[in-house]
Amino acid sequence: MTQFLVTGSAGFIGFHLARRLLAEGHQVTGYDALTNYYDPALKRARNAILEAYPGYSFTEALLEDRDELMRAAEKRPPEVIVHLAAQAGVRYSIDAPATYVSSNLTGSWAVLELARAVRPRHLLMASTSSAYGANEKVPFGETDRADHPMSLYAATKKGMEAMAHAYAHLFAIPSTLFRFFTVYGPWGRPDMALFKFTSAILAGRPIEVYGNGRMARDFTYVDDLVEAIVRLVDAMPVQGAPADAGGVVDSLSPVASYRVVNIAGGHPVELMDFIRTVEACIGRQARLDMLPMQAGDVPLTAADPSLLRALTCYVPSTGIADGVAAFVDWYCRYHGVSRARDGGETARATVAI
Repeated sequence: MTQFLVTGSAGFIGFHLARRLLAEGHQVTGYDALTNYYDPALKRARNAILEAYPGYSFTEALLEDRDELMRAAEKRPPEVIVHLAAQAGVRYSIDAPATYVSSNLTGSWAVLELARAVRPRHLLMASTSSAYGANEKVPFGETDRADHPMSLYAATKKGMEAMAHAYAHLFAIPSTLFRFFTVYGPWGRPDMALFKFTSAILAGRPIEVYGNGRMARDFTYVDDLVEAIVRLVDAMPVQGAPADAGGVVDSLSPVASYRVVNIAGGHPVELMDFIRTVEACIGRQARLDMLPMQAGDVPLTAADPSLLRALTCYVPSTGIADGVAAFVDWYCRYHGVSRARDGGETARATVAI
């Protein structure tokens, strides 16, 4: 049994990870502010499921509250910290930049200070494929330059990576930073594409399709993501000991026990193919409003998962058809709606992928 501290435990990914760890008999200290970026009722519903496990302890507080974060950790000192809490969303960062600086930089610094104090055997922190920004080389590799962020969200995540490297070097904290690629699945965030597509199609509303549909994403099913995280817990970076598997290029730092790892399958899906899959799962055709690219978006994300495979012998593989079907089933159950539901609403669904 391992003692984990999971920040963002009532969030989409944090919930799935915490539930997996608890089901395996580990103890989890959850930490989440339950903010209103999207409906807190969804976060509370996730958290209620976690609270049914005897090994779960929860603190509701802002990440930036260092004293509260320390008190939560002192109750059950963590052997492993998984930092998933963040202000997410590319487009929202244009409208509310202060939230991103506070949560993703100041909040992440609070986690780093906690790790400095409690000395976990492994610190794992969630970054994003958005860190690759304007890179034209695909697929994205962890050692590629990531110096041209396209949004403040990406910039704050890249800043978090840099701070984590400094702490790993200065205070000998083994640290793994993973870059997520468009995670989706049951209990997903309402601001993401699949949730909004499903909601709009079921209600008979049109969906706004940005980039005129000429976009592609390396979609990652949430259970696959959690499997990769769980495996990475034991793949601690050791300075001077790079991964050795078929000539894979390791992102291991030369001056710290620090590594960046992509978590994705490496198989981008065209946006229009994704929409057709959603339509097939729901059994209804979407009404499309084709629009140009929005500020902060990139046309393509594609991961090179070679390092993940070398470290864990695992790469995400759930196909879009299976993953979307699982989400639609959950959505209908959670909201108590039928796929045959009629609707005539005219409001549009703004989609972030």
